[in-house]
Amino acid sequence: MPGTRRLLCAAFATLCLTALAASTASAEITFAPDSMAATGASATTAYNTCPTPGTNCPVNSWSTGTSELVNSIYQRILAVHAEIRGNNFNDAVAGSKMARLQAQFEVAAEQSVELVTVDMGSNDICTDTEAEMTSVESFTTSFRSALTALTTSLPNVRIAVASIPNVHLLWRILHEDGAAVRAWNARTICQSMLANPTSTLRVDNARRSRVLNHIAALNLAGEAVCAEYANCRDDGGALFGYAFEAGEVSTNDYFHPSIAGQASFARVEWEVAWEF
Repeated sequence: MPGTRRLLCAAFATLCLTALAASTASAEITFAPDSMAATGASATTAYNTCPTPGTNCPVNSWSTGTSELVNSIYQRILAVHAEIRGNNFNDAVAGSKMARLQAQFEVAAEQSVELVTVDMGSNDICTDTEAEMTSVESFTTSFRSALTALTTSLPNVRIAVASIPNVHLLWRILHEDGAAVRAWNARTICQSMLANPTSTLRVDNARRSRVLNHIAALNLAGEAVCAEYANCRDDGGALFGYAFEAGEVSTNDYFHPSIAGQASFARVEWEVAWEF
C-alpha cells in the first residue's frame, strides 16, 4: 500500500529494517541481515516458472530469487543493504512436508544465516486423499522440533513464517476452466481439495470445506508454535488471506504460483510487520 511503512526485522536483537512496501528505493534502514535462507517446498523453489516445464527455478523464488520480475525479499533487502549481496541461499525442497523442515533448517544453520523464511504446509494439505493430510498434532510437533533445533544452533537467527495459501480459493477461481480441470485430473494434483473439481455434489462441497478448515487449523497451530520462540514471527494469515487471481497461477499445472504469483507472494510477505 503506497505510503504505508512496514517493518522487516532480522539478525541480532537490535536489528530493524524499515521499508516502504511500494518502493524499496525509498526504504530507510538502520540495520539489516547480511545473509538469508529460504526453506519450504515447491512454491519457494519457484517450481514451473522457468521456460522448461516441470523444473525448479529458484531465480524466480519469492524469498531469495534474483529475477527483477519477482522483486524477492532478498532483492528488497539488497536494495537498501548491499552487505547481503550473494548471501541468499535457497534450501527449500519441492514436495516437502513440515516433517522435513528440520533437515532444511540444518542446512541453513551450516550457512550461519541471519534470516530464515519458512513456507511450509501446502504439501501437508495437498495429499492424494483427505485422510492423508497431516494432523494438527503432527504438524505442531514437527514445527516445534525444527524451531528448537534451529534456534539452538543459531540463537540470534530471525525466522519469518508464511501462512499456508488458500487452496480452496484456487478451486473457486479455476474449477470452471477446462485446461485447469484437465491438469488437475491428469496429474492428480492436490486431490484432497481438487478431486472431482467440477462436481457440485454435497459430498464434494463438504470435503472441500473440511480441507479449508484444516488449512485454517494448521495455520493457527503454526502461528501458536512460532509465538513460543522469541526470534520467530508469523505473517498472521496474510498469505492465506491474499485473494490471488488466475493470472498468478502457472498454466503449466494450474497449481503453483506463476512468476506474477511469486511477485505477489514477495509483496504480501514484505508488507508483513515482522518486528523482532
